[in-house]
Parts: sequence; C-alpha cells; structure tokens
Amino acid sequence: QVQLVESGGGLVQAGGSLRLSCAASAPTFSRTFMGWFRRAPGKEREFVATIRWGGYTTYYADSVKGRFTISRDSAKNTVYLQMNSLKPEDTAVYYCAATKAYNNVYSPTSYDYWGQGTQVTVSS
Repeated sequence: QVQLVESGGGLVQAGGSLRLSCAASAPTFSRTFMGWFRRAPGKEREFVATIRWGGYTTYYADSVKGRFTISRDSAKNTVYLQMNSLKPEDTAVYYCAATKAYNNVYSPTSYDYWGQGTQVTVSS
C-alpha cells in the first residue's frame, strides 16, 4: 500500500511563503503525475498544480500561476510545492496525490493515491 505523507503546512501572514513536501513510501510505485489539490472550508476540492513524474511538464491552476512552483526530487521520492506571495484565499487543507493517468490530470477523480492533508492558513 502506497502512502503519501505531507508536511510543511502552518500559519503565515499574507505575502509570506511556505513550502509543502510530500514523500511517497514506495519508491518504485508506478505513477505518471504527482500533484497538489486543496479544499477550503465550505468548498470543493480543487486542483492546484501537478508535475510529470518522468519528466518536467507542469500544470498550474490560474489562481496560483506565478506564485506557486511545483517540483520533484526523484531520488527522495518527494514532490514539493513552493508557495510565495500567499493570500488569505489560499487558506485550505492541501493534499498531495498521485495518478497513473495521462489525461484529465486537473481532476481529483483521476488520482489514485492521496495523502492525509496539511493545513495552510494565511492571515490578513
């Protein structure tokens, strides 16, 4: 059973930065993309960013483009989300996920594995 473990959440003031990490427990498990989603209170889970595991292709939600950067370290079996210029509307639980799909990688329904989530709170 593959486990994804997130870390790095916390409380930060608007304009600040945080870096989230997600470590996969099984180095050789098959995946095409690893990504980040978030769920704000009272809202649906939404796509944030994803990265091609075997390459460097990245996709971002419009709301985070230019502020967030997704990256990976294959040797550490870890994906990161660097979040800069944080806004109060970025407050949410952030989830790491992995998929074996090649298409529709913006949709949470395409992802097979999920972490437990880490809280990010941005104060104004």
